[in-house]
Amino acid sequence: FALCTGASPEDDRPPIPVNFMVPKKEISMVPDMGKWKRSQAYADYMGFILTLNEGVKGKKLTCEYPISETVEKLLSLLGTLDRWIDETPPVDQPSRFGNKAYRTWYAKLDQEAENLVSAVLPSDLSAAAPEIAVYLKEAVGNSTRIDYGTGHEAAFAAFLCCLCKVGALRVEDQLALIFKVFDRYLQVMRKLQKTYRMEPAGSQGVWGLDDFQFLPFIWGSSQLIDHPTLEPRHFVEEKVVNEYHQDYMFLECIKFINEMKTGPFAEHSNQLWNISAVPSWSKVNQGLIRMYKAECLEKFPVIQHFKFGSLLSIQSVKP
Repeated sequence: FALCTGASPEDDRPPIPVNFMVPKKEISMVPDMGKWKRSQAYADYMGFILTLNEGVKGKKLTCEYPISETVEKLLSLLGTLDRWIDETPPVDQPSRFGNKAYRTWYAKLDQEAENLVSAVLPSDLSAAAPEIAVYLKEAVGNSTRIDYGTGHEAAFAAFLCCLCKVGALRVEDQLALIFKVFDRYLQVMRKLQKTYRMEPAGSQGVWGLDDFQFLPFIWGSSQLIDHPTLEPRHFVEEKVVNEYHQDYMFLECIKFINEMKTGPFAEHSNQLWNISAVPSWSKVNQGLIRMYKAECLEKFPVIQHFKFGSLLSIQSVKP
């Protein structure tokens, strides 16, 4: 949240680039990956993820934190997306996966995204809506392939990062961003995945961390750092998950996996099973951050879809 300038609401908002632009893809070949890693966008995105990681350290989902008007508006936006799922039931079709009703649901978002984002932004920032709305549309899966993966999740984090960069979200929104907004986003994504039987995008099968998400494992492990009783070895026990999932995002993720998959945990979620052997949550957290960079942010098939604009810029970081 070095990006969310202004320590108090009375402060003036950060200076904003006047020339908002509709973000576009810039990474079209593997050699372009160097451009991404040197970019302002990469530095801002990673800074955002790590600042939030620090902010939630040792805190429960149920702890006290302020909820600003922008956060309320974001929750209402996510509520709208949720309601549209109810209004768009899956259709009868021969194939079990990738229900085509998802395309109908997505078309509604595609059409309404700019209005939804304008409603979240203060009126003097409405010029930013077309740029920021692109990240929202990218954050819910792909309507051609009817799949969802960590690249879509990254687009949602980028969406929140942009709202910080324009000053719509502030430092004091940190906890609400993860514990309320991101948590609600996960609920809606899980509902999409279940309702329309979405395919995992670029899934590595049992060798990936999870079919769909990554960030809640990073932030969720940070929440558990220095927990008096829960250790990484405990999250494979169903009793522990059922007792504590309301407080910890990591355990919420495990609960969802347990509901969706059958058979021994070590077989369907091998990477997570290995993580349960790590002695401390801070080691888990550091390892997951390294893995996120290597498996998501440094993989061309993921980053080729990332879009760059004025807020998340492809320009190199100034030395």
